[in-house]
Amino acid sequence: MWFSKLVARAIILFARLLTGMQARWNGCLPAAVQRVYFANHSSHGDFVLIWGCLPPDLRRLTRPVAGADYWNRSAVRRFIGRDVFNALLIDRSGGGHEGGATDPVALMKAAVLRGDSLILFPEGTRNTTDARLLPFKSGIYHLARVCGNVEFVPVWIDNLNRVMPKGEVVPVPLLCTVTFGKPLTLGAEEAKDDFLARCRAGLLALAPALE
Repeated sequence: MWFSKLVARAIILFARLLTGMQARWNGCLPAAVQRVYFANHSSHGDFVLIWGCLPPDLRRLTRPVAGADYWNRSAVRRFIGRDVFNALLIDRSGGGHEGGATDPVALMKAAVLRGDSLILFPEGTRNTTDARLLPFKSGIYHLARVCGNVEFVPVWIDNLNRVMPKGEVVPVPLLCTVTFGKPLTLGAEEAKDDFLARCRAGLLALAPALE
């Protein structure tokens, strides 16, 4: 336990030195409220910045949702994902059936019912295109349906894709910002496409203007 905490502090310190990460709470404040933080996704380091921007007491209650295929690939990754970040590892192969032990929504719902907050990426995979966002997967909507009292907070991460470009080994030091927006909740009769569009709009509203 002590070693995993030490590694977590070291990773956050390294991230701060490399990115100068700055948290901007534009639509809400850090508070002991159960939340699902959903963000744009361009790097494996995305959740590290969000997690690191939370106060220490909130970090202990917040679990990143991540792909088991990546974090179980080696003993070191497994230790970092499972023991350091307490990540909720999801099987992305599509083999799990709805409501089953490997169903992503069922796993996230169980974590929320235990009192955890979550960090997830509704694009489902890293965005390496020129588009600002990829289409959202429906998981965030299904999670909102079964966890109606939880706040869904959009988070825009800026510049990390330039710090850690895909395929590069050596990161490039650049200033990164993590902007937290106004929490959303699912409307009583809100349709899936409407909720996904609202989540997407809430996230894009936090993005810096295109040059």
